[in-house]
Amino acid sequence: ISHTWFLSIIQNDFRTGKIDLGSTMKLLEKFHMPFDYEHVKHVFKKTLDKRKTHMINIEDFRAIYRTLVHRSEFRELFCSYSQNCKTLSAIELTEFLRREKYEKKASETSALEMILKHEPIEEVRKRREMSFEGFVRYMSSADCSIFKNDHKTVYQDMNHPLCDYFISSSHNTYLISDQILGPSHLWGYTSALLKGCRCLEIDCWDGSNNEPVVYHGHTLTSKIPFHSVIQVIDKYAFVASDYPVVLSLENHCSPKQQEVMADHLRSILGNKLLTSTIGDTVVTKLPSPEALKFKILIKNKKVGTIEEGMLRGDTDSHGETGEISDFEYLSDEGETDEKAVLYPRTRSAKRKSDPRHSAPPRKKAKVNFTKIAIALSDLVIYTKSEKFVSFEHSLANQKCFENNSIGEVRARKFVKHSAKEFVSHTSRFITRIYPKGTRANSSNYNPQEFWNVGCQMVALNFQTPGLQMELQDGKFQDNGGCGYILKPEFLRNHDSTFTPHSVGRYSKPMSLSIRLISGHQLPPSNLSKTNKADPLVNIEIYGVPEDQGRKKSSVIKSNALSPRWDELFSFNIQVPELAMIRFCVEDEISLVANEFLGQYTLPLLSLSKG
Repeated sequence: ISHTWFLSIIQNDFRTGKIDLGSTMKLLEKFHMPFDYEHVKHVFKKTLDKRKTHMINIEDFRAIYRTLVHRSEFRELFCSYSQNCKTLSAIELTEFLRREKYEKKASETSALEMILKHEPIEEVRKRREMSFEGFVRYMSSADCSIFKNDHKTVYQDMNHPLCDYFISSSHNTYLISDQILGPSHLWGYTSALLKGCRCLEIDCWDGSNNEPVVYHGHTLTSKIPFHSVIQVIDKYAFVASDYPVVLSLENHCSPKQQEVMADHLRSILGNKLLTSTIGDTVVTKLPSPEALKFKILIKNKKVGTIEEGMLRGDTDSHGETGEISDFEYLSDEGETDEKAVLYPRTRSAKRKSDPRHSAPPRKKAKVNFTKIAIALSDLVIYTKSEKFVSFEHSLANQKCFENNSIGEVRARKFVKHSAKEFVSHTSRFITRIYPKGTRANSSNYNPQEFWNVGCQMVALNFQTPGLQMELQDGKFQDNGGCGYILKPEFLRNHDSTFTPHSVGRYSKPMSLSIRLISGHQLPPSNLSKTNKADPLVNIEIYGVPEDQGRKKSSVIKSNALSPRWDELFSFNIQVPELAMIRFCVEDEISLVANEFLGQYTLPLLSLSKG
């Protein structure tokens, strides 16, 4: 039967006898399977062997198809459940789903659904069976993804206060290259929003003709009009997720242009912009992502109280300003201001101090007075930016709607020396971490160490690929990719004594065993003339320090098409709720160097069994 089906698809193309590589590629597309051009080309040339032609006949095509599609590891699995090794009955398929995929609820009904969805041969489908062709298609489909199916949609409780979630956050969102010379571009906002990012950063400066601009101040990065940025955000804010977007304003504008900003925010965003509290005017706890669906929040400094702003309502406050004074504690970290590397004047002599005390000695402090336009200040409701002084100071004085931004260097010291206080702080207040100013090439820090202490907004340079963004993308695939992930209970509880370095009673040990079976159509090495690579796989765990680990497979020589490992790896995980697993495939170039071929990262608890 499969032979007849196969011929019915291809015979038309062989009317003239033979076909070339281009036609082979086109014909393969009719089979609705993923084919990589480089691999097809390689197998095609191999089939021709030393013939003096560039054309293949119908039998050659069949051999190529089988080489690419009929994988031995699938055949072995298929035959271990199919009595005749030709088809699987619904009963046999149910048995497979239960035993191999751990689908406890699998029944003949679910097996029939699989058959109808994946079986390409009509005759077999009518008999309610699955052929090897159907089995291969099923095994190569999203239904067999290693990522749990029910985690591909929003499944977590979205009714907790905002500070109970990890929130996908971007740093200097307008930059698409480096931090000093590169272009600012609207695409930075579009691409971040389409990835589900929920906290965007906008650096605002006075522009000509009373129009504020967005760029990295005191650098040669190009400028884009503030109103264009807001138009793009208006268009793309809720394409990937319904949950609220926070615009983190790094505001350097004069009060006059701040009013222009407020006008643009109101006129462009309309009723998407949150301009008043939902429910009570007196805010004692933050609202939930659910309650703020389709809303855009402004994160900025604020004058006076929320109540005062709401009493003003829609009365015209143009021309009115307020003044905020805050102590700025100079430090040696290039992080006094988020952009400090670009302002040499904020550098000060190095000091030695106990990092547990976040506020350095008084003599190093200077008072800053910032003028804020009331029109802009009144748009800040649940996300008021507050200078971070110390954990003690926050506990005594900070309101639930006030949030802090802490530079990575200072934050790392807190993780090391006062993790318990840090966890207590992030259980109450939204905390944003940003890259140090010296990362001029837009490199990223590892976000995991700050997720480990419950920081909600761990801001990364989305334009820079690499391990750090792979962890970010992997983590936020969870919960339907909506950009909000409920933190584990021990990072939400105000009385928690959890720290990443001593997990104690918060440990829920889990043993993980992974059988690495095979690879298929891996990207060939850039350095190889044929499509060869010597692939190996690193399996890495990221999480609390105790769980960090890495295991390495053996190297399969010269085989990027279908390397076969059949190796078993075991890990013991203490805090599965924070653990991420990363599969990284490399080509061994020499004993000391490997070339990256590809990777996949996901939360450990989103890994499906079987």
